[in-house]
Amino acid sequence: MGDYSDSLAGKGVIVTGGGTGIGRATAHLFAAEGARVLVVGRTTARLEETAAADPLISVFAADGAAADGPERIVEAAVRQLGRIDVLVNNAAIIRPAVLGSIDRRTAEEEIATNLLASLFLAQAALPHLTAAKGTIVNVSSNPPGIGWPGNSVYGSTKVALDFLTATWAVELGSRGVRVMSVAPGITDTPVLTHAGFTEEQIAASGEQLVRRIPLGRIAQPDEVARWIVNMARAEAGYLTGTVVRVDGGLSAFAG
Repeated sequence: MGDYSDSLAGKGVIVTGGGTGIGRATAHLFAAEGARVLVVGRTTARLEETAAADPLISVFAADGAAADGPERIVEAAVRQLGRIDVLVNNAAIIRPAVLGSIDRRTAEEEIATNLLASLFLAQAALPHLTAAKGTIVNVSSNPPGIGWPGNSVYGSTKVALDFLTATWAVELGSRGVRVMSVAPGITDTPVLTHAGFTEEQIAASGEQLVRRIPLGRIAQPDEVARWIVNMARAEAGYLTGTVVRVDGGLSAFAG
């Protein structure tokens, strides 16, 4: 057995949605392991707050959903990191609406940000990931067999990410590229604030959801981030094509 203690040191890691929440925690944990990290997002100020904690973290402000976004992100990663070993597709937005009130433009933005950006960023990074025998981690969410009222678009994009994980694992296994999903449950992040919810609305929703979580609490971002980082370790070298649900048992209860 080899020594895996420094298996992430010197690796090049892209983390999308790296300005807050799970993305920020993931960047910090990778950097703590000696990896060089590029955090990507739309808001420079938030990215710089993430990077301020560690000199191994670099910043690139870009919209991954833009037509040229994935290529620009990959070019920046190669320029700033020198290599791409790990891609964490974490960026997402949530815009709740029930059927009958779904706005087309808003739905298209959700699909582009949550799904298409991840797909085309993985495609743009694939030559580098192949050269490194690297890792893709898709950050998904809800399981496919349970309804989520008001979130048909968001939930569909996350289920689709898990399908991409399975498909890419089969397609890329012969190249030595591993692909996994981490599916968080309810996590203490600003995603609902960014969607326009008030603190009162978020608190009320959280109280209802906690009653359905067997562990009786919501997750902290670093509790999810640790699973993302662990999937990229050499120790996880035989893991691919799987979805790890870090949700406090919520999916088991609902099922």
